[in-house]
Amino acid sequence: MGLGTEFGTIEREIHIEASPDIVYRVVSEPEHLSQWWPDEAELEPSTGGTGRISFVRPEGTKLEALTVVEADPPRRFAFRWTYDDGLVAAPDNSLLVTFDLVAVGSGTLLRFSEQGFRERGWEAAVPEEAYRDHTSGWDYFLPRLEAYAGRVAAAR
Repeated sequence: MGLGTEFGTIEREIHIEASPDIVYRVVSEPEHLSQWWPDEAELEPSTGGTGRISFVRPEGTKLEALTVVEADPPRRFAFRWTYDDGLVAAPDNSLLVTFDLVAVGSGTLLRFSEQGFRERGWEAAVPEEAYRDHTSGWDYFLPRLEAYAGRVAAAR
């Protein structure tokens, strides 16, 4: 990424062979989240709900707080994360992740976005580094979401 390249928002669209109801549960309920994204999840999946997710890595466990900003089943689930302990999640101290779900045939079009990299107030190189890290992370986790939701749907 050179100078002038936009690194404000990560956006993806994926088609999932599962109903919006199932996909919504997969992106919002802790027992489903931990099957495709973090190693552990504790979350109250309603607007204003808070929780934590953890990623177990060789260098140690990384904990992240989450705050749900919109829970509108089965259409939209959005949360803020990557803010420091003790703070209330806000646009200037966290990233916003949004899952928009649209019924398409027997499946769901999932529109994913993560934004707020520039708004965080990080030092100059940090937003680009975080954007790259999160881009590669979502490129790994979103296909896992797609596969897991398909398995949940097939098991019904």
